[in-house]
Amino acid sequence: MEPHTDVSHILDFLKSHPEIGPRIEHIHNILASKGQYADFPDDLDERIVRAVRSRGIEQLYSHQRVCWDHIRDGDNIVVVTPTASGKTLCYNLPVLQSVLNDPGAKALYLFPTKALSQDQVAELNEVVDETGEPIKVYTFDGDTPQSARQAIRKQGNVVVTNPDMLHQGILPHHTKWISLFQDLKFVIIDELHIYRGVFGSHMANLIRRLKRVCEFHGSSPQFICCSATIANPKEHAEALTESAMTLVDESGSPRSGKYFIFYNPPVVNRQLGIRGSYLKESRKVVSALLKNGVSTILFVLSRLNVEILTKYLKDEFESLRGRLASGEVVAGYRGGYLPNRRREIEKGLRAGEIKGVVATNALELGIDIGSLDAAVLAGYPGTIASTWQQAGRAGRRERAAVAVLIARSNPLDQFLMSSPDYFFGSSVEHARINPDNLTILVDHMKCAAFELPFRKGKPFGNVTAADVNDILQFLAEGNVVHLEGGQWHWMEDVYPAVNVSLRRIEKGNFVVVKRSDESKIIAEVDYTSSITTIYPDAIYMTDGRQYVVDDLDWDGRKAIVRDTDSDYYTDAIDYTNVKVLDEFESRRSGKVDASLGEVQVMTRAVGFKKIKFYTMENVGYGDINLPDMEMHTTAYWFTLPQELLSQLSYSRSNVVDGVLGLANALHTICALNLMCTVHDIHRSVGDKSAEWYVRNAFGDRGIYSVEGRDFSGKQVSPANLSRFQPTIYIYDNYQGGVGFSQQLFDSHEELLVQTHSLISKCICDAGCPSCVGPAAEVGEGSKRVSLAILETATH
Repeated sequence: MEPHTDVSHILDFLKSHPEIGPRIEHIHNILASKGQYADFPDDLDERIVRAVRSRGIEQLYSHQRVCWDHIRDGDNIVVVTPTASGKTLCYNLPVLQSVLNDPGAKALYLFPTKALSQDQVAELNEVVDETGEPIKVYTFDGDTPQSARQAIRKQGNVVVTNPDMLHQGILPHHTKWISLFQDLKFVIIDELHIYRGVFGSHMANLIRRLKRVCEFHGSSPQFICCSATIANPKEHAEALTESAMTLVDESGSPRSGKYFIFYNPPVVNRQLGIRGSYLKESRKVVSALLKNGVSTILFVLSRLNVEILTKYLKDEFESLRGRLASGEVVAGYRGGYLPNRRREIEKGLRAGEIKGVVATNALELGIDIGSLDAAVLAGYPGTIASTWQQAGRAGRRERAAVAVLIARSNPLDQFLMSSPDYFFGSSVEHARINPDNLTILVDHMKCAAFELPFRKGKPFGNVTAADVNDILQFLAEGNVVHLEGGQWHWMEDVYPAVNVSLRRIEKGNFVVVKRSDESKIIAEVDYTSSITTIYPDAIYMTDGRQYVVDDLDWDGRKAIVRDTDSDYYTDAIDYTNVKVLDEFESRRSGKVDASLGEVQVMTRAVGFKKIKFYTMENVGYGDINLPDMEMHTTAYWFTLPQELLSQLSYSRSNVVDGVLGLANALHTICALNLMCTVHDIHRSVGDKSAEWYVRNAFGDRGIYSVEGRDFSGKQVSPANLSRFQPTIYIYDNYQGGVGFSQQLFDSHEELLVQTHSLISKCICDAGCPSCVGPAAEVGEGSKRVSLAILETATH
């Protein structure tokens, strides 16, 4: 068959394919739109105009001109336009103009990844070369040679880096960067939507520190932020920078037409609700597209899947080798590849030599890979914004394209398959941060104190002077800072930034070392995952290799492992009990009480299962004896009162099953409505009094008493629990909370409606992984009872 170049031909081909067509659940047609253009500004330097025109750009898009006007007026801006809409020019034009007007002017570009930094530097240097002026553009990251760093500090007009390097390599040594900070005119923050949750909360404090250092050196830079579509771009940019922002969100770029296909693998076991492998179906779709000349990008959810699918597709297309100049038809692309290899793949894609690429979300961001005809997403990426970002990698440069989302069996993917209007409607996630999270704030105030003394009575960003003083007094008690001459000075020998990770909240991570060579670290495990990952006798896996944990040094934060070749892996069982410390808000909604507040979460890992590879059968059990995890955080919860339970014609044990299934489905829906993964929020089922909790492990579903701080309480007969009021908790899985619970509380009614839709539309009979969970885990009646609970609660 001749290669397809018309998007309608691609669609017809997929619909008529005997193995693909029947699996198509929904097709959404996104119409093409024409661009809106504007002339170059009269005050834009002619050298820049000439350089831009040499790249084939004769006019600006309307939003690029609007950005120019706002920046010229001194505004901070946040630009929110689609993928491939020319956001780069929105900040490159004013930065280049500033340097041409004042050769000493500086700009700081912040990108979330090194790969994106390299790509943007290459593009900016091409424009700079065309101007013929000696504008110095440098990348400063972990790969920058020591020999080049001094020249960058002194000579760089534009320094391109990432938040981690700004945090550990620039701000702590700001006295070496005097020329940058004295003349810093612009700070560019690209991919703003990435900075959410814990990472965003760290980033906001990093910006507080940056502004503090700039003020010390006498500069006050403008902020230019760029973001993919989120529900609250202006609010988020202002929360991140603590500066007033002007929103530019009316794109003038032309939009290519696109067909967005929702594809559901076939059901292979209706009773259990199990569908065919989404990876196998992804391979089938991509293979069919590539064989018919459709250049395709396949996004997968893990690095391991990149390697597996790349191998499968390479083997399948071996016969095509040699027909192209590069000899490579399909390539993989993920974090961990050497920079030269990534550049080679990007170049091959831009030139059209590589026809297919299998990638993680490393290619989701704005790296230039040319124009592809199709994007296939193997599994829902987790947020609507990421899905549009990945789908937008096909059809760039005004070419129409096809995007295919291939669903997994999990509830999130199946909800979208049954409710495509939710995805294509107006609902877009909010980006939430909590920069005043006490754990994060204290860490960054330590870093700030190392960089510059705190003057007594001065705020730290939006943190009041009184709160700043309280934190500094606390640090002084630990001999971290001391007050002298009206200033708080750093006292310790170590510099604190090296012990603060921007990507998570630290509490002493564990290292994994081999018994044969304890000096060699093979992996790192975060504190909260340790009790369910590296307990003694656990099978720990990394890089496809298996190790058995011989010993766990809890105080020394070290797990000692040895090689093994077992035919099973281990899966830990943990119980969680939630106790309400403070109720901030509450309201009656229908027949349930919805609440928001501060909670104490106590988790204990009590045992583990040994599960055989491939057959998935249980082949044994073991005990875990490790300390409990305790965390204070924020939660949203609702309680099923006695009057509601009395209306249900089910036994108390059936009600427990229904509540467990409801909690599973609700957890999925909550993650869908937040800009987060299911790991950012956790769920728990207990009693409003916190005297009982619901255990669901080892096939044991029941209500147990909580005896003090112990989980050793006895099982209680549901018939005897006249005061039992089941409560479902959804809590932020971060110490102190990061703001997710507030949004869930505000959306309580909509969450219940969506959860009912997810469960009721599922094709299974009695519960499956796509709705309430497997019937064997949550009970045969869980699906039926959970629907009854929702219907009774909301009517």
